[in-house]
Amino acid sequence: MKTAAFRLLWTGQTVSTVGSAVAGASVPLVALLVLHASTFEVALLTAVAWLPWLVVGLPAGAWVDRWPKRRVMLVCDVIQMAAFLTVPIAWASGVLSVPVLVAAALVGGFAKVFFSLAYRAFLPSVVADGDLLGANVRLQGSESAAQVGGPGLAGLLATLFGPVSGVLVDAVSFGVSALCLRFLRADEPAPGPRTRLREEIGEGMRIAARDPYLRVMVLSGATSNLALNGYFAVQVVFLVEGLGQGPGAVGAVLALGEVGGVLGAALVSRLARRTGTAWAFLWCEALVVPALFLGPLAWPGWGRTLFVLAGAGCAGGVVASNVLGGTFRQQYCPRHLYGRITASSAVVNYGTIPLGALLGGALGEAAGVRVAMFAMAGVQAVSFAVLLAGPLRRARDFPRAALAVQSAA
Repeated sequence: MKTAAFRLLWTGQTVSTVGSAVAGASVPLVALLVLHASTFEVALLTAVAWLPWLVVGLPAGAWVDRWPKRRVMLVCDVIQMAAFLTVPIAWASGVLSVPVLVAAALVGGFAKVFFSLAYRAFLPSVVADGDLLGANVRLQGSESAAQVGGPGLAGLLATLFGPVSGVLVDAVSFGVSALCLRFLRADEPAPGPRTRLREEIGEGMRIAARDPYLRVMVLSGATSNLALNGYFAVQVVFLVEGLGQGPGAVGAVLALGEVGGVLGAALVSRLARRTGTAWAFLWCEALVVPALFLGPLAWPGWGRTLFVLAGAGCAGGVVASNVLGGTFRQQYCPRHLYGRITASSAVVNYGTIPLGALLGGALGEAAGVRVAMFAMAGVQAVSFAVLLAGPLRRARDFPRAALAVQSAA
């Protein structure tokens, strides 16, 4: 592992993730408490942040394969910083509105598409293949720790300075990430032979569709993201209006739930050694289903404990499965094809996120937030059933790169 380069990458991403975790709680609070938005409008903010995957996801993967990854990440950080700075500026100017929040989320979402694809493809340039699992554990562990502290910090900032201050923190965090990338040095491999953009996109789609492991993970991931984001899009509304929580309490409850993500990142390597990487992945995905059913059973007072336990189980399962699934793809996919394969998978996976958010918001408006959360938990159960229908239950460990090369041929 190239220690100095990885340390800069790790630091920048940790700070940026803290900012994003703060914003994840602050933006709905701004919409609810400052702008008095409806449940559907709050869900819309989640939807538009992920809509760019449907718009530019496929060509973005091919473009990222052609471009220097570090430079792409640096530019995207600057764009996201500028986008989210518009929110506190608009608030200070007295012109903040739901459309301003939507515009900031949309612009930031487009930049995030390119950043995410470049980031995943860039990590193997900083970390040796044998160290990828350990590096992903550290990165995901820091991200989980940030998710623990972020909502609590958002609640504290909202109580002391107002919800908009959390969005300002997010903008500053992107600046810190950009500075870290500015001073990071790593040898990136030369891009593969360039063909027509349509052919490169098609190549990535064919590999993702034909490979039995990638295909089942894409389909399950898409269903899971529909469920999780329909659930997450209304959880702040559930805490504020269903459980009567103020900004500080909302941040505390969300933060306590995210402790499960820290535990998931800490224990995933041990679980993978004991059960095998593929079976560990399935066990982690299985944990999420009962956790989601537990959340909407919460009630005011001590009943909030159920929501915290649900959040911990969900975060633990999702974080650990993300570590294992991400490491598998980085080792399995040929590096010169990684961007387009990942983009093809991500368009399907992430394309359901705005749909899930809108569905959760619509169900919450029509039938109540609690009903919407139960419905999303049911969809998550379908996601796990899709995984069980594939080859993972028959393979103790994920396959290695040789099979991916054959699939790509």
